Amino acid sequence: MSKGPGLFSDFGKQAKDLLNKDYTSDQKFTISSTSYTGVAVASNLVNKGGLSSGDVAAQYKHKNAVVDVKLDTESNILTTFTVTDLLPSAKTVASFKLPDFNSGKLEVQYFHEHAALTTAVGLKKSPAVDFSSTIGTPSIAFGAEASYITSPGEFTKYTAGVNIIKPDSNASVILADKGDSLRVSYLHHLNQLNGGAVVGEMVRKFSTNENTLTVGCSYNVDPHTVVKAKLNNHGNLGALVQHELRPKSFLTISGAFDTKALEKTPKFGLALSLKP
Repeated sequence: MSKGPGLFSDFGKQAKDLLNKDYTSDQKFTISSTSYTGVAVASNLVNKGGLSSGDVAAQYKHKNAVVDVKLDTESNILTTFTVTDLLPSAKTVASFKLPDFNSGKLEVQYFHEHAALTTAVGLKKSPAVDFSSTIGTPSIAFGAEASYITSPGEFTKYTAGVNIIKPDSNASVILADKGDSLRVSYLHHLNQLNGGAVVGEMVRKFSTNENTLTVGCSYNVDPHTVVKAKLNNHGNLGALVQHELRPKSFLTISGAFDTKALEKTPKFGLALSLKP
């Protein structure tokens, strides 16, 4: 694939990951391994609100093709086929979930030096069509995405934005929810945090006149331990510590507090991911 502005779904992704990735109030256990034949297998068990669920996933790679299969405890089977460079600078992704025969979806991604395009079509009668496009460079890109339902023939979503990436920072401005919300984010990497970063995000909801400001940071305590924290203007405080027990095996402990209602019980989460 040629290097270009990337996909619209990547706009503001680094800031979003720092504020949301690995935070959990559940208990999760994951174990994964790779066989000598090249098949990667992963099993997940999640306890959420006293209810347990799980899934088993397998992935097989062969040349430019990848096959993913996931079976969960509700007897759903999700299968995804990904083929790279079936067409020059393009990626094709086909997926379907059983027993929902109307869940099939075909997506084509095209990458160019100064543009990226995606189109996804549901494989059912009167399908939804999702498409997005970006233009620019790896440093600055403009993009938009939309969803259109062929019956009754209307747009259910349209979003536009700009993304700026520099070696030590990135920023994005996204107008979403059919123009009803504005999301602005900025992330900056700091040497003072041992390679960590600080981030700020502001979300403006025009229909309700509501603003949400969230700030967060990550700090690398040592090469194997990361501490993250976030706080928004509604008083919601979150924090986590993630430690690499061994290569690619992680223990994550996270908590969430309402600083404006300290009488409420804090929420805690635990995630253990092992790769023997």
